[in-house]
Amino acid sequence: SPPGLLLLTSFLLHVKEDRASPTRLVCDNRLIQKYIVEAKDMEKRLGQCQAVPALKCPAVLPLVDFTFQQWKSKSNETKRREILCDLALLVGAAAGARGQVSDECGARQLSQLYRHANSFFLLLQTFSWEAGHWEPGCSPHSMEQSHVTSIFLTYRQLVQGKLRFFFYDLAKVLCK
Repeated sequence: SPPGLLLLTSFLLHVKEDRASPTRLVCDNRLIQKYIVEAKDMEKRLGQCQAVPALKCPAVLPLVDFTFQQWKSKSNETKRREILCDLALLVGAAAGARGQVSDECGARQLSQLYRHANSFFLLLQTFSWEAGHWEPGCSPHSMEQSHVTSIFLTYRQLVQGKLRFFFYDLAKVLCK
């Protein structure tokens, strides 16, 4: 899909040849603002669908709220790993909910959210500052929700919060 591919493509087109670096992605603040607007639009479009029934099998969603002081005290690698854990749960929640939603409009919005969240997930896996790679066994703080709208709200909050601040922190290092 164009939006999910746009994120990955924009990253890959701007990778430095010597090592994976999200420099252009994080240095151009307009891109993260674009992804925030897209997250809000997806949430709004879901609201325009016919009533999407509650999920029979609740979605496990990450708790993405944080305090700015806590965030500032973490290393970029710790932030990256935390966001990867959040995104892993969101990708799983979107995939699981998609299998439970028969409404075409709701299913289409869930598929789009899945692609966007998965693109960020793949993007953040491509670089790290410490030895070793992300391990899928992380266990972020989570909650179960039966409303599809909660998946979209959590994604928007993650993009507006942790991802935006993470890109801002990276920009301070990479955009000199």
